[in-house]
Amino acid sequence: MPLLTTEVQIPHGVNQYYDRVLLRKAIPLFVHTKWAQVKDIPEGNTSTINFRRYNLLAAATTPLTEGVTPIGSQLSRSDVPADVSQYGDYITFTDKFLMTTLDPVLTENAEILGVQYADTIDQLSRDVMALGTTSQLATGVALRVNITAAMKISKIEVQKAVKTLKVNLAKRITSQVDPSTGFNTSPVPACYIGIIHPNTTYDLKNIPGFVRVEEYGQKKALEGEVGALDEVRFIETTNAKVFTGLGAGNIDVYGTLILGADAYGISRISGHAVENIIKPLGSGGTSDPLNQRQTHGWKATFVAVILNQAWMLRLEHAVT
Repeated sequence: MPLLTTEVQIPHGVNQYYDRVLLRKAIPLFVHTKWAQVKDIPEGNTSTINFRRYNLLAAATTPLTEGVTPIGSQLSRSDVPADVSQYGDYITFTDKFLMTTLDPVLTENAEILGVQYADTIDQLSRDVMALGTTSQLATGVALRVNITAAMKISKIEVQKAVKTLKVNLAKRITSQVDPSTGFNTSPVPACYIGIIHPNTTYDLKNIPGFVRVEEYGQKKALEGEVGALDEVRFIETTNAKVFTGLGAGNIDVYGTLILGADAYGISRISGHAVENIIKPLGSGGTSDPLNQRQTHGWKATFVAVILNQAWMLRLEHAVT
């Protein structure tokens, strides 16, 4: 039997007055899909996608011998497979609840489910990105468990991360995905992107050389952007990766992600990226013979995958 939303969970507002304008919900900023390659799988094919690239050739530095044909080179390619999974959830209402509640519950429910979907996709992407093999631990310690409370983000750490990305030939990001318009892209000024937690922002703002967004002048800030340091523009979200209790003395370790272009990708099955599914009263057949239950849910197909480990760096540090 599914969980039911009834008068027990949301009792009537009898014998008390309350404001019909409901309280605003606290919603994180969802950013972890914004800088991904988006490649969907056509419906009716498979659930597995291969992100593919052809590898560069080594420089031909050996002089040619007059009259002698060189051996030549061969093309090679690299495939990064990813398997799309399904995710979803729903809420069940009783008929009595629907006929007696004073709140615009169906409208509220649609928004709540939409936020849950976006949060799910964001966290799935974040957790894949946080598993990247290119990492930099504050002050050069070898293990996460050795990060102490004094090892905070710094200008030197950010500059070192930028140097690593450049040495790895990671290009700067010049576009971002806009999920609200069907995952179309829009241009951004060339930069590396850092995804940080608000607790990290507190420390960044005290670093000499950090430029806050209000100091940008004519430069337009990105959604959630708090400022820039070196060649990194920092985007703030409470969904940023935190390794809870895994530092020295069980402190929290913050995983700031610094991204180059084309470092990771996401995929869905075309036509089934996300479905809004409503089963009205009476749609349950013999499983609901008295038309007592209605459901509203969502179902999505999704996968995130790192495409080039060298073009994404995880900077681990403590916070104040």
